[in-house]
Amino acid sequence: MKTYSISEVAKELNLTIYTLHYYDKEGLMPFVERAQNGTRLFKESDISALKLIECLKSTGMHIKEIKTFIDWCSEGDSTLQQRYDMFLERKASVEAQMAELKKTMEVIEHKCLYYQTALEAGTEEIHKNNKIANF
Repeated sequence: MKTYSISEVAKELNLTIYTLHYYDKEGLMPFVERAQNGTRLFKESDISALKLIECLKSTGMHIKEIKTFIDWCSEGDSTLQQRYDMFLERKASVEAQMAELKKTMEVIEHKCLYYQTALEAGTEEIHKNNKIANF
């Protein structure tokens, strides 16, 4: 079975070695085996697990919550409901983030149109009746 060094994994995941050491220190990588000299030996499944950790982080999940998830995974089938509920919560959180980003994009698109028409007219005066348009 092919294994990867910490530097190879860091490069693959666009993380720093420091971040991977931190994850290990926080208990997020109990699945990673070590060689006799203590060097971490990452397998493909470890890289997949780290990708999931990064995914959860991107949803705003805290390290301690991710650690709880990792612990649940280690406990096996008895925690399936907790893990399912956690992902339902994450899904709702991401949906809320997406709704906020959609509103943000609408404002940005409006401002792009504002400045495009002002550039085409050569002045913002074209928008003079819209008192807050240039903010």
